[in-house]
Amino acid sequence: MTDLLLRGARVVDPETGLDAVRHVGVTGDKITSVSVEPAPARRELDLSGRVLAPGFIDLHSHAQTVSSLRMQALDGVTTALELESGAAPVRATYDRASDEGRPINFGYSASWAMARMRVLDGAEPDGGFESFAALCGGVRWRDPATPAELDRVVAELEGQLHQGALGIGVLLGYAPQTGRKEYFQVARLAARYDVPTFTHARFKNPDDPETALEGIAEVVAAASGTGAHMHLCHINSTSLRAIDEVGAVVTGAREHGLRVSTEAYPYGAGMTTIGVPFLHPGNLARVGITPSDLVLLSTGERPRDAARLTEIQRTDPGAMVAIHYLDEDDPADWSVLERALLLPDTAIASDAIPFATPDGNLVADAWPLPADAMSHPRTSGTFCRFLGAMVRESGLLTLIEAVRRCTLQPAEVMSAVAPQFRRKGRVQVGADADLVVFDLDAVSDRSTYAEPGLASAGVDHLLVGGEFVVRGGEPLPEARPGRAVKGRLG
Repeated sequence: MTDLLLRGARVVDPETGLDAVRHVGVTGDKITSVSVEPAPARRELDLSGRVLAPGFIDLHSHAQTVSSLRMQALDGVTTALELESGAAPVRATYDRASDEGRPINFGYSASWAMARMRVLDGAEPDGGFESFAALCGGVRWRDPATPAELDRVVAELEGQLHQGALGIGVLLGYAPQTGRKEYFQVARLAARYDVPTFTHARFKNPDDPETALEGIAEVVAAASGTGAHMHLCHINSTSLRAIDEVGAVVTGAREHGLRVSTEAYPYGAGMTTIGVPFLHPGNLARVGITPSDLVLLSTGERPRDAARLTEIQRTDPGAMVAIHYLDEDDPADWSVLERALLLPDTAIASDAIPFATPDGNLVADAWPLPADAMSHPRTSGTFCRFLGAMVRESGLLTLIEAVRRCTLQPAEVMSAVAPQFRRKGRVQVGADADLVVFDLDAVSDRSTYAEPGLASAGVDHLLVGGEFVVRGGEPLPEARPGRAVKGRLG
């Protein structure tokens, strides 16, 4: 007798290859049956005509507020991790989120950038990406470190690993002059503890010097020299039009046994703080954009020229800005995105940005979202957009392969540092009851750059640890079954 029987759905389990109508039993927070014939249950939910899959695992979500995670739940996400930027101090960030409660599972890496802020600028970070953004105008943290300072940065990261961090997040692209030796030392630390690094590569330019290929090659070289698991964040926006050359390097590295994993998202625009080095006016032409291709999140302003961009970077370096690299309506540009998404074994990850009001305040816990809440549409729509575009509309991926990239692939990236991921990304007896139910004929994103707060369509139900967070297409605002996912050293 199970607590809940999810009856008659098309069940997709990417690890076993199951893609057939089955009945799934849930008791407590675990899957207790996957059967051809329905098992007895205290409650039943008829899911005929729907797909039941493991809940999506997002390796790259800066959107760690309750409100933003609720929007991700409506996109099918059951676990959202802050791994590229990381958090500091890790234990305090975990404790705060656990005390407040979260609708979906959460976790953090150790933050290389904020370790540098603490050592070189004397800053005291207190959280995730929002803390990084607040401190990114610091005077020295982007500078090369002395040997003594480097030792302190590495020691800071090691301490965060022992607080439960899920590896090390390395924002190299935000501090490109820090030197290769330091990055290699960080990779050696990761190898010593067998944890992954999550790297925003140093460069993204198409032409020598400092090309996207050079930035990716540095990550691959660190994997070769140390044996560490090196994960490349948002390979679509790091590689841009060099994706074919980058893809060849990554594929070759894997064929030689190196642990190099990748992720991508299906949007042509990125978003970050406006003060980052790769957005300095002299660098824009190298990636084929101008100041007017940047859009300030708070005001919608497109800087008219280099002088205005420089002024904003000087006065408000932490302001969030959308960067329109590729035109999603241009078939040639969309083809660039497709090639990034189709790179073998690339996980889907959103790079979600937390919702904020125009005055810059985070929308911490409000439902519905304020009408003026702003973010990037990838926060609301990444996974449903991917499924709709790559499975239903183009047929470039089978359903089971697309689901694998949203579930099992990211779970396998995390399984060494956090063994509990061996129970996620699967629809099997004994697996965690983190499940999404969706209508393949309807699943799609609705969010846009002008209206990023529109929830995805087609997600009917979402369970986290066996508890409904979305039911009948509607979020349950009081549901907060999300659990902290910590590294094995913590």
